Amino acid sequence: MPSRQIPSEQEPPRPLPPTAWAVLGLLSFPGERTGYELKKWADASLRFFYWSPAISQIYAELRRLETLGYATSRRSGPEEPRTKRRYAITEAGRAALAAWADSTQDVGPPVLKHPLVLRIWLGHLAAPERLRALVEEHLARTEAELRQVRAALARAEDHAEWAHPRIALRWSELRELAELELARAMLADLDRLAPPRGAIPVSHDGWPGPG
Repeated sequence: MPSRQIPSEQEPPRPLPPTAWAVLGLLSFPGERTGYELKKWADASLRFFYWSPAISQIYAELRRLETLGYATSRRSGPEEPRTKRRYAITEAGRAALAAWADSTQDVGPPVLKHPLVLRIWLGHLAAPERLRALVEEHLARTEAELRQVRAALARAEDHAEWAHPRIALRWSELRELAELELARAMLADLDRLAPPRGAIPVSHDGWPGPG
């Protein structure tokens, strides 16, 4: 495994957007990869705990990293049926990434945007059966996501150099399990809000009648 290098205090890493560091991080593991391979790897790892940049963003960041000297690329030889450009991290890129990963700067709180919870928050404007259907759809989607996380975790078990990615994927597995529990609790809360059969609807001014 390559040795960890940190640039000197006189040469701090250049400020980069998080997506650039994420792409450079994908390159920090052994081997050369095409932009397409980086996208596939991001879809099978990064998206479970951060996000997966679009292929256009990946290529834009690769160009930026090459300009900075943090990455290098080469075209494939004639032995491959299609010409491909493969990228690799440079020593300067590894040193900059190590300095960024080892930084004492606060990473900040996670950004939470939960579309389902927003819809539930506006539930007074929606039909109860529609709200329940939304939660059930979310449950099914989360169960599918959990299966994908566990598949990625199983693949990571075969690689000793993926010890830290395994920790991240294990966190993703626990998060998906917690998401399932939260969604089931939300269904129970919606059930408790359902009016009993035969109940007379109450209008917004407090008098019985149509709402």
